[in-house]
Amino acid sequence: MRQVSLTEDPAASEAVVIPPEQHKITIDLIDGDALFVLRKLNKAGYASYLVGGGVRDLYLGNTPKDFDICTDARPGQIRQLFPNSRTIGRRFRLVQIFFKEAKIIEVATLRSLSEHDLEGPETVLAPNNTFGTLDQDAQRRDLTINSLFYEIENQTIIDYVGGVDDLDKSLIRFVGDPNKRIRRDPVRMLRAIRHSARNNFTIDKSCWNAICEHNQMLPLCPPSRLRDELLKDLYSGVAGRWFPLAARTGLFQQLFPLYTPLLPNNTDDTSSAFDQLSSLLAVVDRTNNYFVEQGYSRPKDFFLLALLLLPWAIEKHSLLEVSIKGPDRFHLANRIRDDIDQSIGIDLNLRRSLRQDIITLLINLPFLNYHKRKGFWPKWLKKKSYFKKCSLFFYYYQEAYNSIQIPESALLARATVKSPDQTPEKQPEGKGKRGRRKYSKHKKALSDHIKK
Repeated sequence: MRQVSLTEDPAASEAVVIPPEQHKITIDLIDGDALFVLRKLNKAGYASYLVGGGVRDLYLGNTPKDFDICTDARPGQIRQLFPNSRTIGRRFRLVQIFFKEAKIIEVATLRSLSEHDLEGPETVLAPNNTFGTLDQDAQRRDLTINSLFYEIENQTIIDYVGGVDDLDKSLIRFVGDPNKRIRRDPVRMLRAIRHSARNNFTIDKSCWNAICEHNQMLPLCPPSRLRDELLKDLYSGVAGRWFPLAARTGLFQQLFPLYTPLLPNNTDDTSSAFDQLSSLLAVVDRTNNYFVEQGYSRPKDFFLLALLLLPWAIEKHSLLEVSIKGPDRFHLANRIRDDIDQSIGIDLNLRRSLRQDIITLLINLPFLNYHKRKGFWPKWLKKKSYFKKCSLFFYYYQEAYNSIQIPESALLARATVKSPDQTPEKQPEGKGKRGRRKYSKHKKALSDHIKK
C-alpha cells in the first residue's frame, strides 16, 4: 500500500492506493456492461471508477448485486455518451444506463463535501447538485466499507477512509463522526446494521453507542423511505441476523412502536416476543432463499409484515384464543385494524389495501388452525378467496411456533415464476418539492423534543 495525493487541492485527504498484487479484484470479475461503461467514459476523457458495494463485495470474494459507477463527467455529458439512459433523482441527479434483460447500471457524478460539512439545525441536506472530487465523494458516503473506488486502468483500489482496513477487520464504521452523520440522515443507522447482518461484521463500539443513543430520530424520516429500507432487510435472506441488531439498538421498536411494551430496549435480554420474531424470520430467510434458488417470486410485502405482527397480535389480542365465529371475530378484526391504522399504517405509509391484506391473514389464522386440529380443511373452506394466502401463512406459523416444516408442495403450489425485472413491490409516493429535507414535516414536534 502507498499513500498518494490524487488531487491538486492541498486540503484534500491523502488516499491509500492498493496495487493489484495486494487484492483479489481483477478485470474479469467485473460485469461486462459495467466494464463497457467504465471504458467508454475513460475513452471520452473522463475519470471513472467502480464504487461502493461492488468494490466491497469483490474484495470479499462475493458476487456483487450491483455495479455502481462514479465519474467526473456531469449528468448531461453522461447522457450524451449513452443514449440508452435516463436521469433520475431530485436532490442529486443520477444517470441510469439500460441494458438487456432489464439490467441497469447507475452512474453518479462525484459529489462535494457540502452535506458532510453542514452545521446548524436548519441545514440538513444541500438542495442542488454539488459536484466535487474523489476524496470529497468518499467523505460523503455512509460507511467506510462502501467508500472504496476501483479504477480499471491500473487495477488499483483507492481508499480515503480506511475502508480496506475495516474490511480486513470485519468492522462496520461510519465515515466521520457517527453522531453527526446520524443526525444528518438517521436512515444511516439502518444501513449500518444491514451491512453488519449481511456480511456478519461487528459494528464499531462508538457507532453502536451512537445508534443506541439516537434511535429515536428514526421516525423523523419520511415513512415511505423507512418502509422501503425495512423491506430491503426482510427480503435480504439474512433477516434473522438483522433482527437482533435492530431490536437491541432500539431501531426495531422505532419501526414498530406496537412492540415497545413487548421487547426490551438496548439490552441483550430476550422475551417471548423476541424469540417468536427470531423464529419467524428464520423461516422467512429459509423460504425466501428457497424461492430465489428455484426462480420463484417471494411472498409479497403484506405477507412479511403480517408475520412480523403475529407475535404482537397473539400477545395483545389473544389471537389464537378468539372464537372463530360470531361477533368476537368481527370485533377483533376492528381492534387490530385500529391499532395498525394508528401505528405502522401511518409510520410506514402502508396503503389501505395492504393493511387489509395483513388483517385478513391475521384474523383467519385461528380459523385455519381450528380446522387443521380437526385433521383436515373442509372443501368449502378451500374455495374461499382468502384460502390460498391464508393457508401459506398458517404453514409459516406452524414452522416457527411448532417446528413443523412447511411442506415443499405447499410452497410450490403457491409459487409463481419470477420475471427478470421483478423486485419487491414499491408503493407510489406523492408528489414532493425538489430539494425537500429527509425529515418528515409531520414529525417536527418529535424533532424539537429531541433537540431539547
